[in-house]
Amino acid sequence: MRSARRLVTGRLGLVGRASLRVALATTVVVAIVYLAVGGAVLGIVSNNLTSQIDTRLTGALAETVRRAGGPVTGSSEVHGPPGDRPFGPPLLLWLVDADGTVHSNTAGATLPDSAKSVTSPRTITVGGTQVRAVGTTIQGYQVIFGQTLDQVSEAQSTLLRAEAILGPILLIVVFVGAVVIGRRVAAPIELARQRQLEFTADASHELRTPLAVIEANTSLALAQPRDEAWYRRAFERVDAESRRMRRLVEDLLWLARFDATQARPASEPIDLGVIAEGTADRFAIVAEARHLSLTVRVEPGPTVIRAPGDWLDRLLGVLLDNACKYAPEGGSVAVGVDADAARVRVTVDDSGPGIPVAQRPRIFDRFHRGTDAGGGAGLGLAIADAIVRATNGRWRIGESPSGGASMSVSWPGAFGDTRPSSSAIRVDESPVEQGLS
Repeated sequence: MRSARRLVTGRLGLVGRASLRVALATTVVVAIVYLAVGGAVLGIVSNNLTSQIDTRLTGALAETVRRAGGPVTGSSEVHGPPGDRPFGPPLLLWLVDADGTVHSNTAGATLPDSAKSVTSPRTITVGGTQVRAVGTTIQGYQVIFGQTLDQVSEAQSTLLRAEAILGPILLIVVFVGAVVIGRRVAAPIELARQRQLEFTADASHELRTPLAVIEANTSLALAQPRDEAWYRRAFERVDAESRRMRRLVEDLLWLARFDATQARPASEPIDLGVIAEGTADRFAIVAEARHLSLTVRVEPGPTVIRAPGDWLDRLLGVLLDNACKYAPEGGSVAVGVDADAARVRVTVDDSGPGIPVAQRPRIFDRFHRGTDAGGGAGLGLAIADAIVRATNGRWRIGESPSGGASMSVSWPGAFGDTRPSSSAIRVDESPVEQGLS
């Protein structure tokens, strides 16, 4: 058991490390995408702001040409808003004479020689400051309007700061989210895969034992002639092992179909008292063979629930089979059905050794047997638990009045809530019921 737990823990550790690698790769991809998107946003914003400045400059230039009444050439044909808009940075103005003399409306704003003939909007440097400029010729003068790009630079700085702050936060959230989601998704898959491997290994082991017995008996029978009594005993052993193997295969097929099939059989109103009496009647011969006292008690009141009838029959068959196996020779098995205002309950008590408290959390594990007494492959209670879970039942495991095991299952009444739920297992460790996680 400990080695199996260590194996599962190791598998989950591998899942955790794989999740970290996947999360790291996801974070790198997101970081690259974030940088690309951030760069694109920065470029779009810068272009939009520059375009707005160009529109203002060409509009101011067109308005100046209109007022001067001079010739219009080049970009001055662009009609835009007036150049004296009250809100916005002040415009720079340069007039260039025919002899190259430059006049400016702003002290210290020296126009570079390379910009004296500017016409279409472009960026120039004036006194160490980037300026967007556009110009045209009016009555022999080169008129140039300009506006600093401080607005664009401030917007770029603001965006870069925001991206620098949000970027690490986003990447941390992505990394942590990828790790958490990866583990949540991968861990159940890995556990299911591990359980499937263990299930296959256990099934192979359980099938190997009867096959080995059958093979040994047939080999000995063929090795040399035997007397009639020897052959009878050999066939009896082969028959017993064949029956055991058939029961195991049937249980495996039932569990495989249950796991693979999403749809469940249609539920119908079933009288639990009638099912309990019918199942007990089938086991009467088993109890008689072992000199067991088998009693059935159905309390007055409604004992109808909604569930597939054949499933309930199989569930009670598992409980009675276990009770008859573990009760000592001459012991007792009692089946009780009762109901209260909300639930209907069936209880199977026996006078056997009981179920140790330490074993109760694992009694529904497939191929788990608390003891080798009674034989079996350890699939009966796994099937019973699957039925209880699928029919919205609830377990209660405790100690019978005679000191043996007491296994009880309750369901909502026939007109109660019949939605599927996880089976809640309750264990009696004291007179007060205690929930088992």
